[in-house]
Amino acid sequence: MKKILNPSGTYFVYLRKSRADREAEAHGEGETLLRHKQMLEELADKLGITISKFYQEIVSGETIQDRPILQMLLQDISNGDCDGVLVMEIERLARGDTSDQGTIAKYFKLSDTLIITPLKIYDPCDEYDEEYFEFGLFMSRREYKTINRRIQQGRIASIREGKWIASTAPYGYQRIKIINDKGYTLQIIPEQAEIIRLIFQLYLYGEQQTDGAFKRLGRQAICKKLDDMGIMPATSNKWSPSTIKDILQNPVYIGKVCWGKTIEKKVMIQGKTKKVRMKNSNFQMYHGLHTPIIEEDIFYKVQKLAENNHASPVANNKTLKNPLSGIIRCAQCGSLLARAANNKNNDCVLRCPSYNCNNISAPLALIEKKLLEALEQWLEGYILSFPKEENNFPELQTMQHALQHCQKKLRLLYKQKERAYDLLEQGVYTSNIFQNRLHAISEKIKTAKTTILTLERSLEEKQQNASICNNILPITANILELYQNIDSISLKNEILKSILEHVEYQKRVRNLKSKGNYANFTLTIYPKLPKYKSET
Repeated sequence: MKKILNPSGTYFVYLRKSRADREAEAHGEGETLLRHKQMLEELADKLGITISKFYQEIVSGETIQDRPILQMLLQDISNGDCDGVLVMEIERLARGDTSDQGTIAKYFKLSDTLIITPLKIYDPCDEYDEEYFEFGLFMSRREYKTINRRIQQGRIASIREGKWIASTAPYGYQRIKIINDKGYTLQIIPEQAEIIRLIFQLYLYGEQQTDGAFKRLGRQAICKKLDDMGIMPATSNKWSPSTIKDILQNPVYIGKVCWGKTIEKKVMIQGKTKKVRMKNSNFQMYHGLHTPIIEEDIFYKVQKLAENNHASPVANNKTLKNPLSGIIRCAQCGSLLARAANNKNNDCVLRCPSYNCNNISAPLALIEKKLLEALEQWLEGYILSFPKEENNFPELQTMQHALQHCQKKLRLLYKQKERAYDLLEQGVYTSNIFQNRLHAISEKIKTAKTTILTLERSLEEKQQNASICNNILPITANILELYQNIDSISLKNEILKSILEHVEYQKRVRNLKSKGNYANFTLTIYPKLPKYKSET
């Protein structure tokens, strides 16, 4: 039996703009959320219910984790005190992937909360309303993908025409509207353009010395010179080597526009979906409508010079002296720590090479010692937490057989569902028999899917644990033992890189003179397994 409206109940309103709403507002159609709020208030008056709270989402996010107001709404309805949520369309609730849609549907169903729209009132606990609701979310996802695809196609078309599609302009330019046409292009800012030319000149030809000769400057030296001259970048107080690198490699300064310089990938991190941006070497480049600042021959000479002068931790005529080279990163700025001689004695220290970073250095030998201790503790903890291979294997086999059985059962259920439709069309089943039969089969399908999902997750976890236990941990233990008996610095470095992604180093307090070897720093190690933090 469907749930009915309770005039004295608690009702919330959820408001969110769609991309189409923003486009309509740009054409002068008025503020969308205010208009929707008024319409839902009128709907509440018509239904004889009172609105207790408004939830207004002003950020655009594809997933639940990107929409904090929706998270608050779901949390507030989860206790079952809310009778219904008013929304303009069910599509406003979710356009994420199927897992997000399932999460939202589950919250409303378990809390027995109605979804009230101007066109229909959905009761998630009613079988037919639930199917209609899920179908609506599915269609909204398809619509979202279609709209997104069209937008991307439009952006690519604009790039091919030489227009600037980014919301901000690079240093040296300002973004301006194209006259008598859609879209934007770039206009040179003369003062900033001179700085861009200076950066290219210092990197390619250098700075003139007192004897008349020119000395080339690296990215770090260019940063220091610009800071000393009182020239500030667009979005911070000081220049950084990465900013200089981006400027030197940006084709926009030779009048080009690019598509796909970075690509976005979705990855699972600790059970949550996160977007990771990665550089793409195979990006597309087109002639832009804007005026270049740098000549092409100068730009490509800089690219060739940068390629030939690629930084190497060891000069060609020298041997590696730092076993932690390329491993230890500054926890504050992300730079790789560099080995340097200590002026007071013959010991070497590791320090952050960034001149404006205040992370304090520490002796190389001490950092190496504490790193090995942390690795041994980490390894011991993992060995104790994993079952032995002979105890794990029978359980894996049992789970694999159970999964295969459930998958086979699910295939049979789908065939039974198709058969039920055939029997209805042939007149063998009456409408009531068909509905009862379909409901029974659908419930079995849901149960089978849930069981399969649970088994797949458990099996994946068991297989991963087995791989760690049987392969990675023994290898790691062996190479750590081997490390102690090796004299070659290069080989030690290779060993550590084989088991570590990187290590973050942080030291905030300088040592007293009498405690030079006191390890008052923090090492956060990132093995090629889950993260482990060691306070030393």
